[in-house]
Amino acid sequence: MPVTHTPADHPLLSAHEADVLRTVVAFAKDQVAPGAAERDAIEKGQVDWETVRAGHELGLLRMAIPREMGGLGLSQIAIALTLEELAAADPGMALIFGATNLFQTPILISGDTRLQERYLPKFLGADPVLACNAVAEERNGTDLVLPQNAPYAQEMTSAKRSGGEFLLNGTKRYITNAPVATYATVMANLEGEPGSTGMTCFVTDLEQDGVARGEIHDKVGYRTAPAGELVFTDARVPEENVLGDERGGWDLNVAIGNVTRVTCASVSTGIARHALERAVAWSGSRRQGGRMLFEHQMSARKLADMAARVSASRALYLDAVVKADNILPTPAYEPAVAKLVADRAAIDNADAAMALIGAQAFQRGDGMDRVLRDAYGPRIYEGSPEALALVITGELFDVPEIR
Repeated sequence: MPVTHTPADHPLLSAHEADVLRTVVAFAKDQVAPGAAERDAIEKGQVDWETVRAGHELGLLRMAIPREMGGLGLSQIAIALTLEELAAADPGMALIFGATNLFQTPILISGDTRLQERYLPKFLGADPVLACNAVAEERNGTDLVLPQNAPYAQEMTSAKRSGGEFLLNGTKRYITNAPVATYATVMANLEGEPGSTGMTCFVTDLEQDGVARGEIHDKVGYRTAPAGELVFTDARVPEENVLGDERGGWDLNVAIGNVTRVTCASVSTGIARHALERAVAWSGSRRQGGRMLFEHQMSARKLADMAARVSASRALYLDAVVKADNILPTPAYEPAVAKLVADRAAIDNADAAMALIGAQAFQRGDGMDRVLRDAYGPRIYEGSPEALALVITGELFDVPEIR
């Protein structure tokens, strides 16, 4: 049953990963969930460092870093299950850890041992270090997600070669962890290239001259995870900090997106599951017309649909993550489908829970308003439903130009 989901029992997990998952389940239940409402009311741009530090002590800021380098060395399936557990407790906390993992992902998949040795150990110390992946911009959404849109990008953050360095200029917007991150992978376009056709990925220290924290976003949901602008003004990045090849940002971005959509789907599944858990708890304690609420046919249908959405979303993201772990290049179809379905499940389950619980859920102190607001977050990042539809259709028709 989704409500009694036991991720550590998944047959594809190693004994080490199963032990990690058991610890994560307890951490999410005992330390993350109790503070979710308080974090939702936190001042924008602030972080619950106490909980982040507790997660760091468990290894959640080094999930994907190999064990021989001091990390947990989790597979993508273990990371996805971990993020579902965190999201069921507080999806914003899942984003804080997930965004740092997203910084590390391109460094790991690039195979650049020099950058791995330089940056990955920074997440192994006693104090938590946060990072981010800076792609989005004010005027560029799908122009940075869909390769066919690359020529149409506007005012893209630029990279100009200057001797053995690059100078970055521009503003990245809507970046999770930006107000508090120490490092970022930054997608910038080589100066002189049209639109974003020269997109290149740079590993960037954010605590240096030429980098400023811009506007802190006042988000509707996911308020636990701060987001904001990164402003680059002749920020210097050594040429050895280019990840992959110059102009290789598109291939890297697509590869990262196909992996990350799986974990995004796991976060959405966690939100959908939390809404289901709230609805089950209410329907099992509320009596109407002489019967428990769940015994009424209309309520039973709502609960059944909610449970089916959670099970379907989890099955899809687990199928996608197995392929992501074992197939190169990472397939595009399965992650896109998983995210499309799970994102909708989060919204539909939050809405159904609101309807079942009724007036109580409409009170600010109940917490369902946070679940509803958080449910709309996943459909924005790593591909909107419309962008995912183009990816899926491109795969169905084998037309690369539309995916």
